[in-house]
Amino acid sequence: MPELKQPQEAAETTTEQPLTTKKKRAMLEYMAIMFAAAFLLVAISLLIKVIDMKGEMEAANTGARENIALLQKDLDAARAESAELQTKLDEANAASSEAADKLSEAETRLSEAEKAKDGTAIGTTKKGIGPTYTDKVSRNGMRVGDVLSADFEKIYARAKARHEKILRGLAYEYDITELEQKWFAAVEYLRRFNIIDSEYFVNECLAADKSILAEGAQGTLLDVDFGSYPFVTSSNTVCAGACIGLGIAPNRIGEVYGIFKAYCTRVGSGPFPTELFDQTGARLRDIGHEYGAVTGRERRCGWLDMVALRYSIMINGVTQLIMMKSDVMNDFETIRVATEYEVGGKRTSYFPYEVGDDLKPVYREFPGWKCDLRAFTRYEDFPAEFKAYVEFIERETGVPVKIISVGPDRGETIVR
Repeated sequence: MPELKQPQEAAETTTEQPLTTKKKRAMLEYMAIMFAAAFLLVAISLLIKVIDMKGEMEAANTGARENIALLQKDLDAARAESAELQTKLDEANAASSEAADKLSEAETRLSEAEKAKDGTAIGTTKKGIGPTYTDKVSRNGMRVGDVLSADFEKIYARAKARHEKILRGLAYEYDITELEQKWFAAVEYLRRFNIIDSEYFVNECLAADKSILAEGAQGTLLDVDFGSYPFVTSSNTVCAGACIGLGIAPNRIGEVYGIFKAYCTRVGSGPFPTELFDQTGARLRDIGHEYGAVTGRERRCGWLDMVALRYSIMINGVTQLIMMKSDVMNDFETIRVATEYEVGGKRTSYFPYEVGDDLKPVYREFPGWKCDLRAFTRYEDFPAEFKAYVEFIERETGVPVKIISVGPDRGETIVR
């Protein structure tokens, strides 16, 4: 077969012609225009995004500012509400405190009235000791140092107003005009003295090896914590009260002198196991001139109570005993001493939590010394009966009786 031949045009390879300078320039200009256009589009796009972001940020800032303003408004409102609530709370606390004071005062008056009827009144001196301590523990009281304060008048007015509210609430009529004048005169007199920080003064004296004698004002069984509650005073009358009252440490206390009478007495109501209701009790009162120093009331009298004495020695840490008024029983034929209690049919040497009607003292009898002890100036010269009485007390308590008073004069005090 004859061979087919391709057309010559198809077999030939096309040869590219080189670009001319004009075409190159046109192409470069075209590419530059395209690049510039693309760059411009990108820039416009970025600018639009920036504008959008700026708008969003401004909107966000505006929203944040509005939110902050709202929060600040809410905070201010909350603070105002909190302040209002605090004011109401303060007013409520003040009203509650005032109501409590009125209730306490009313309860005290009612209690005193009821106790006066059934013979269980605590025997107050009505000198304001209880209310004074009430002010102290409720942190509303005035202090001696306040008389030197520039705000003394305000402090006094505040305290006075508080008490007057209580009195008005009780419909109590009073007029303190004259008494108040005397009180302010006393304050002016007090300001003439050099008022000091006594705790520093006392401790400096101790550091200088000086001796300090602290005298208790009332008996152990009148102590508000360890006495025959509620028939007690408003303070601590035990030896530890010296630490509180003087501002000294317990380890600075040296000797503790326990002062007691050769018999027992009590002012006002309260338990008294050895009380005598007969002529013997009346004799003790008359010979011993047993009448209240403040009130002038008759003191209740009875035999010496060793249970109460041992209890008092323990609570106070007594190291030496001082026996007073031994001469009051000079003419007694027989002298009795309670050594134990019988409670519910059982004997005990412990002072009970409460002294009820079922408590009976267990007595031991001693023969009287039947002579005038004021005639003696030495312990060795005392009659045997009296020395037996003294030495029995020492054995029962374990504490020596170092000083014995046989009369009111200084020379009638016997030191062993």
